[in-house]
Amino acid sequence: MRRRRWIPFAQALLGAALLAASPVRAAELKVLTSGAFKPVVAEIAGRFAADTGTVVTLDNDTAGALARRVEGGETFDVLILTPGALAELQKAGKVGPGAIAPLAKVGIGVAVKAGAPKPDIATPDAFRQALLSAHRVAMIDPAAGGSSGIYLAGLFARMGIADAIKAKAVLVPGGLVATRLVSGEADLAIHQISEILAVKGADLVGPLPAAIQNYTIYAGALAPRPADPQAAAAFLARLAGPDAAPVLAAKGMQPAAP
Repeated sequence: MRRRRWIPFAQALLGAALLAASPVRAAELKVLTSGAFKPVVAEIAGRFAADTGTVVTLDNDTAGALARRVEGGETFDVLILTPGALAELQKAGKVGPGAIAPLAKVGIGVAVKAGAPKPDIATPDAFRQALLSAHRVAMIDPAAGGSSGIYLAGLFARMGIADAIKAKAVLVPGGLVATRLVSGEADLAIHQISEILAVKGADLVGPLPAAIQNYTIYAGALAPRPADPQAAAAFLARLAGPDAAPVLAAKGMQPAAP
């Protein structure tokens, strides 16, 4: 059954790959992406532009904010969000009817300022103690719609430390949370690993313990009417293809499917 479920996407990806193999005329693509996936998109977009001459413009935001922008009518050619959010937008006619392509998954990590002592986060209890010992903890503001912030708010409630963290939280509306370490506004940051690795001056302590880890899956879809359908399909195929695997690994992400 599991294999059968992937057949429609495999067929769609093959078609897109054939387009990718064909000469693609110079075009311009607007790509909207969740922030955690931006480092991957940026690197692959550079290679795609060199290969095809296509100009790829990137715009990133939290998952919730992107969904609201697209619901409000913002135009794009390729959209990268969680599969659930893309499915809802597709039902509303805001995303094209083609296959939603799974691209990657990323876990949540903990960071400190470069050179600072790294706390023990090997177990849920150790992670809890590290949070309570920190003076200021930076994270995405759950109200902004960031997936890591929403998950962490629930996790802290389950761990019984929600009030303690609220008193010391540095809530970031969007962007790279670990920059608050570099600026001195926080001494501990919790964010998607890919976004921690993107900040010079921040050191990744490690991922959350497996028992409390949460992975966000990212997927891509085309607009209902891309400005250049062939270029948009080719770019999405590149993001979902085998050439993306080393880029994912370098940016702290994993393939969406084992």
